[in-house]
Amino acid sequence: MSFIDPLNSEAFEVFGQHVIWSDMIGNLAGLAALALGWRRSVLTWPVQLLSGLILLAANYSADLSGGMGKQLVVIVVAVWGWRSWRAGRRPGDGEAAAAGTGVRVRFATWRERAVLAAGAAVGTLAVGSLFSAYPDLSWNPWPDAYIFVGTLVAMVAQARGLVEFWFAWILVDLVGVPLNFDSGLPFSGLVYIVYFALVLWGMRAWWLQTRTAQAPATTAPAQGVAA
Repeated sequence: MSFIDPLNSEAFEVFGQHVIWSDMIGNLAGLAALALGWRRSVLTWPVQLLSGLILLAANYSADLSGGMGKQLVVIVVAVWGWRSWRAGRRPGDGEAAAAGTGVRVRFATWRERAVLAAGAAVGTLAVGSLFSAYPDLSWNPWPDAYIFVGTLVAMVAQARGLVEFWFAWILVDLVGVPLNFDSGLPFSGLVYIVYFALVLWGMRAWWLQTRTAQAPATTAPAQGVAA
């Protein structure tokens, strides 16, 4: 018996859908990671790492190569993001982040948005073509490719403290929810609906944080004139 067999055993049945332990535990950990990310806590990364490891087993049980690839991306980027946030700096620019909150958030520049969008489009075409050429890799190549690449884009944006990472997660979830129901992972589908609400909440929190961070810069000159 494989060591992952107990994780992929049935936990319970609801509305005729069989829920396995790995699907349930991994997604609950993912919810916790999302809530920690909203609070900009560095703990979001180790929890995401744990979630990725458990959901890797869940996607293996459902023969979702794209989903497995997505979780491998989650694991790798979680390690990178964890190191970056622990250093208290945004990757790439070396600026100190807000003390104790992991990273200083900001909106991406138009150039960064263009790079992320182009990377998502080219990456989806490349991975989708690979999955189509080798059917054993995925039974649903283009949605799998979209989710795989979209997850990578979202997590890179999160590690850099970009508010746009929340928008990327919304776009991934729009495809991920129906695909999980169709693939026999109903708990993932249900949890992604909860994810959507948390994403909207987190997006608002990060958006407001960017305005708070900009406030000192806008008020400083006026204070200097007054002095």
